[in-house]
Amino acid sequence: MQQDDFKQDFDALLPGQSTEAGASRRTALRVALGAGFGVGYAAAALPVMAQTAIQTPADGLTAGRVEIEVDGFKVPAYRAAPAGKTGLPVVLVIQEIFGVHEYIADVCRRLAKAGYLAIAPELYARQGDPSKYTEIAKLQSELVSKVPDAQVMADLDGTVAWAGRHGGNLKKVGITGFCWGGRITWLYAAHGPVKAGVAWYGRLVGQASDMTPKHPVDVAPILKAPVLGLYGGQDSGIGLDTVAKMQTALRQGSAAAKASEFVVYREAPHAFHADYRPSFRKEAAEDGWKRALAWFKTHGVA
Repeated sequence: MQQDDFKQDFDALLPGQSTEAGASRRTALRVALGAGFGVGYAAAALPVMAQTAIQTPADGLTAGRVEIEVDGFKVPAYRAAPAGKTGLPVVLVIQEIFGVHEYIADVCRRLAKAGYLAIAPELYARQGDPSKYTEIAKLQSELVSKVPDAQVMADLDGTVAWAGRHGGNLKKVGITGFCWGGRITWLYAAHGPVKAGVAWYGRLVGQASDMTPKHPVDVAPILKAPVLGLYGGQDSGIGLDTVAKMQTALRQGSAAAKASEFVVYREAPHAFHADYRPSFRKEAAEDGWKRALAWFKTHGVA
């Protein structure tokens, strides 16, 4: 990914830190979800939005750190699932640019409460630890830009296989992701074994590079699974012209491409679902979440 492609995505800077049980009321840079698993809010400097950060308890769930071996490397991940159940539908949860921190873990628990085995692999693990960065520009240039899409696709393939061995039903797999993960959601819907995807404000166009040879608009015609795109009309980094370009590409594509849809929340900024950030918009976030669950059900993931 070229650095300029994400430069404007961060109209709401990150606030602080939380714990496995839920968001804390104070700022910190790092926390462990299980032994040795750092999931801090990277580049965190502002107070956490304590009044809006959602805290989903883990009661009734099996939740915490796991490791997924892919090509000899152990990829850390956070997973949550209804305790004691197997044959569960699976949802891959793809991180923001800031890694697998508490907000992403909480999304996994929310999905687990809805009956899913939800798993969020740390997709930068080979390159470094995003929670150690305090500047977004350095995080992007020194870490994120060094993560190849091909590696991400392989790690997600490995995550799906792991889920199948640990209580997941591989005939019912979905994917959802936020910001950086929204882009990955589109790409994996063209690559991997999923039945449906939900992409939250993921970049749709960009410059090609060795690390990121294609972007969602390039793979739109060959989608294997329909994707619901949830975007903000006031997103300063993702213009509605790029949404229109993506819609045109989808109309000219596969059956899954044609079945894909966009919902644009006209007054919402980037990261409107991120309840721990000033960008959070409760009404849009709740509506998007309901639509996401309905999308998975409609397309055979639930």
